[in-house]
Amino acid sequence: MRKATFEERSATLCNSLALRQAARHVSQIYERHLAAEGLRASQYSILSTLGRCGPQPIGALAQRMVMDRTTLGRALKPLERDGLLEIGPGPDGRTRSLHLTATGETKLAAAAGRWQEAQAEFEAAFGTQEAADLRATLRRVIAVTGEGRAGQGA
Repeated sequence: MRKATFEERSATLCNSLALRQAARHVSQIYERHLAAEGLRASQYSILSTLGRCGPQPIGALAQRMVMDRTTLGRALKPLERDGLLEIGPGPDGRTRSLHLTATGETKLAAAAGRWQEAQAEFEAAFGTQEAADLRATLRRVIAVTGEGRAGQGA
């Protein structure tokens, strides 16, 4: 019986690899459905968050989405270019704030049905309760590894 190599053992034990692989597979489901509306899953997430939470300073949206500001800034450019959101002055005059345009609200409403199809496809394959449990576990991962914990541990 052959012993597993270090690389093989690492691949099966690496949390980062397992999360990234799963995220890529799940993202492909959402990408396929949202493509019909001309959106990527990440773009839908931005529009959806603004739709749920209302206008947001860029930093607050980045924190809410667990993204760095630079990455979020790059993701915002095509949405702004396509007239789905606007970036304007924030409430304090020092920050910039994002809000959906009427076109963005219309696009979000149209894409919501596609998102629901993707959600249903994933839950049919994985299980509705298992999907709910997974989301709860992932929220816990974010809570225990989030801001202020970077660099701690090995």
